[in-house]
Amino acid sequence: MKALKLKRRQAGTEIVEFAIILPLLLLVMFGVMEFGLVLYDKALITNASREAARSGIAYKCPALTTQQITDVVTHYTEDTGGHSFLVSFGSSATPVVTVTPTPPATTINCGANLSAPLTVTVTYSYTFLVFGNLISLFASDFTNPINLSATTVMYYE
Repeated sequence: MKALKLKRRQAGTEIVEFAIILPLLLLVMFGVMEFGLVLYDKALITNASREAARSGIAYKCPALTTQQITDVVTHYTEDTGGHSFLVSFGSSATPVVTVTPTPPATTINCGANLSAPLTVTVTYSYTFLVFGNLISLFASDFTNPINLSATTVMYYE
């Protein structure tokens, strides 16, 4: 009889416990998804900068121009229809590519950069969907969007 009374008093506690835990579970689930997208974009621009640097240092006479190296990044981060593989909410930011030094554009100076490095930097602005505003509540110096950057340095062949 006592066990039956105890069971009646605890009726509905599961729903209350679930209502308390659900926001935390959703926060963790969406946090994992959103930070997974940030890591995906970081990996994508890292590989794009690596591919662009590799294309730029491969021996060609004349060497690839800055625009051709930038096109390698564009082709790596977009499909044939021009849709970006990069994920950003609220903006359609395209990656910014910086190539230093400027590759020689003539056939006369083909071997001039053999001992020099080529640096390709790809910068991309990622806008958070949910967590940008949430993080800014706790960290006043946090800005949304954040800038992701990847730099690759390779020597000419």
